[in-house]
Amino acid sequence: MDITVLGIDLGKSVCSLAGLDASGAVVFRKRLQRFRLLDLAELPSCIVAMEACGGAHHIGRFCLEHGHEPRLMSPLYVRPYVKVHKNDDRDAEAIAEAATRPTMSFVAIKSEEQLDLQALRDARERLVSDRTRLINQGRGFLMERGTRVGTGRHVFQKGLTKLTTQGTVDLSPRIVLMLSDMASDLGEINRRVAAIDAEIKSLAKTDADMQRLMEIPSVGPTIASALVAVVGTGSSFNKGRDLAAWFGLVPRQITTGGKVKLIGISKHGNRYLRKLFIHGARTVLHLVQSRTSPITRWLDGLKERTHVNVAAVAMANKMARIAWAVFTKGDRYRATALVGS
Repeated sequence: MDITVLGIDLGKSVCSLAGLDASGAVVFRKRLQRFRLLDLAELPSCIVAMEACGGAHHIGRFCLEHGHEPRLMSPLYVRPYVKVHKNDDRDAEAIAEAATRPTMSFVAIKSEEQLDLQALRDARERLVSDRTRLINQGRGFLMERGTRVGTGRHVFQKGLTKLTTQGTVDLSPRIVLMLSDMASDLGEINRRVAAIDAEIKSLAKTDADMQRLMEIPSVGPTIASALVAVVGTGSSFNKGRDLAAWFGLVPRQITTGGKVKLIGISKHGNRYLRKLFIHGARTVLHLVQSRTSPITRWLDGLKERTHVNVAAVAMANKMARIAWAVFTKGDRYRATALVGS
């Protein structure tokens, strides 16, 4: 069979395959155990299309090594090509058909180093989430017993340590023991988060792309490493505004009858990076002391004309576009460059 495009619907254990010939007709259907995908090495060179999901980058690198052209797509872009009722075979056919469209956007194959950075980021995010849940639970226990601790993680931990060491008549010995366990867990989580932060900082010192990214205002090792892990070289985006739109930092449109209505940000793409960029923009908005650079003057003028949250998102959008330029052009951030309104 002359297979031009092979669509693979990846499953945890079983995968569905659909092959298209040069005319777009389905000439091949098959279901395989996931480990049998290694048999792709025996196929003649063709386009191998998959959704960008768990394990897709590993299979994509395997395809590159054996002369195939892997094409990874967002599941959101594949969905319109599913015909009639959704099933695994229809999904594989839709993936193959979507990969042939000239206007389709593809996801770049990630390297092992990128996946390692992403794993570090995900592990850190899980620990931070666990820490937040632990603090909220401890605050709830204390509130039920009429004891209030100040807001903020550091303030809560100091208050918790004081309560568990000195004690109080409002707390029973049983709850003091439980809070002591919480304080011990918080200390361990803080140690592990600090270890991951130290590893990320160490990696950032040796990576040229991260070093250039960290010259952008409010971009530190955490944002720079997340960008390198997710975006890679930025080659998947034709211009900076495409990257900002993928982060979900542009307004959603409701357009009909020639009337354009812009509402809140779209929130498409990577939620973690969007959060980091908006938090980073707030540091420029509130914490940067020197307000003489073009970008801070532009931001201060914007803050006077609109709400502070809108200004923060606009700053995050501009940071994303600057980051794309630093990535793709190999240039360095110039603080004196003019900033458009």
